[in-house]
Amino acid sequence: MQTPNSDYLLSNCLYFTVSRFARQMEKLAGEAFAQIDIPPSYAYLIITLNDHPAITQKELCERLTIAPSTSTRFIDKLVKRNLVERKPDGKQVLISLTEEGKSLCKDIYEGLNKIYLLHSELLEKDHSQQLILLLHEASEIMEKGNK
Repeated sequence: MQTPNSDYLLSNCLYFTVSRFARQMEKLAGEAFAQIDIPPSYAYLIITLNDHPAITQKELCERLTIAPSTSTRFIDKLVKRNLVERKPDGKQVLISLTEEGKSLCKDIYEGLNKIYLLHSELLEKDHSQQLILLLHEASEIMEKGNK
């Protein structure tokens, strides 16, 4: 069996290709969020809390498909910035946006729209939409397979 060369591996490896693409998307997101004082990764937590006020950390993790340790780190940083608050509710703690957090939502949606417009222009809208659909479906399949 012949060992494939690195050029072949770099162009035919899903892990490498997805990582490469993710770095490019991070760059686009950084540009789109340059005027918002939060990282793009935190934006999804904020808009999820805006759409689902007063949810548990477990529910938040499920919606965002992130680990509890990741959500704790994000929530802690956003609490320190007075964008998110934890409210005891019986045996559980509910996570909510503060008024300051709610006031960021318009800018966050504008930043997310900029990301969409940038990748839609670079990849062409139809190709971009197909890629989103394929990656979403692949993620769903992989998540089910890893449970």
